[in-house]
Amino acid sequence: MRTLILCLLLLGITAKTDAQEVKMAVQLNHTAIYVKDLPKAAFFYEHVIGLDTIPEPFRIGRHKWFRIGPKMALHIILGATEVKEYYKNQHTCFSVSDMKLFVDRLKKNNVVFEDVNGNQGAITKRVDGVQQIWFRDPDGYWIEVNDARE
Repeated sequence: MRTLILCLLLLGITAKTDAQEVKMAVQLNHTAIYVKDLPKAAFFYEHVIGLDTIPEPFRIGRHKWFRIGPKMALHIILGATEVKEYYKNQHTCFSVSDMKLFVDRLKKNNVVFEDVNGNQGAITKRVDGVQQIWFRDPDGYWIEVNDARE
């Protein structure tokens, strides 16, 4: 029994040492969504949200890639057979420098938005002063937009 406990203790110490020595940098590279209508989704993310496109290597008409940050992308992939219902708490968030200007863009494009409680056309103001809104893309994915500085 003492031998088993000693072995387990040694394994634990070794595992901890290995984990410390082999720590790698990990960062988000991309996120992907599966859509029913690629041109409609691509238009939405490019012209309504305002994302810049980036080249995608496949060039088979089933993908559209967008820059969402330094070394980060959103991949839109054609192939969904239906628009689904998603939970609001499972969302992608973008920050903007001017909430009023962004809300005006949504209104111009007839995109319905809401606050955290689901009140249409309302903007949430968090306790830290950050403003937030939520809306759905053409495939039902929830998007939050806020004016956080960091």
